[in-house]
Amino acid sequence: MELDQYKENYEKSIEYLKQELTAIRTNRAAPAMLENISVEIYGAKTLLIQVASIQAPEPKMLVVEPWDKNVIKDVEKAIQTAGLGLSVVNEGNFLRITVPPMTEETRNELVKLLNLKVEDGKQSIRGVRDDIKEKVVKAEKDKEITEDERYKLLEKLDEMTREYNDKVKEIGENKEKEIRL
Repeated sequence: MELDQYKENYEKSIEYLKQELTAIRTNRAAPAMLENISVEIYGAKTLLIQVASIQAPEPKMLVVEPWDKNVIKDVEKAIQTAGLGLSVVNEGNFLRITVPPMTEETRNELVKLLNLKVEDGKQSIRGVRDDIKEKVVKAEKDKEITEDERYKLLEKLDEMTREYNDKVKEIGENKEKEIRL
């Protein structure tokens, strides 16, 4: 039994965490801030990224241009009600969105949100570890590996888990630095 085949499961957890953290606002405008906002169009909820292009022409500004100009009001409403504290100006064919400077209170709220997402990332890593551990124990019960091999595999598994937890922690610390800038 080889543990390296399970690294992909850990990597998926790391990638998911990175994706989640891109939506957390920093002092710079980033299209990822808006991508996962749900927009109700023609009675169906759709992600903003699926109905419009999102660009960041300036560090404090985003431009959202819906492909169907008839839904611009729906997109505007979705962004305003998303609770991101952005100011939206409807320019007719596109929306100009200004990212206001963050207050200390806003930064603290975002750090709290960041810490929740980092904790979710750690839970995900623990879940992967638990699944692999279960397979190792089962392999011993099924006489596929010896007791000594089980101990070695579990030791290696704990080491691998520690490495990925350290990655999660580092990703969280880097994002916090971006927020605090």
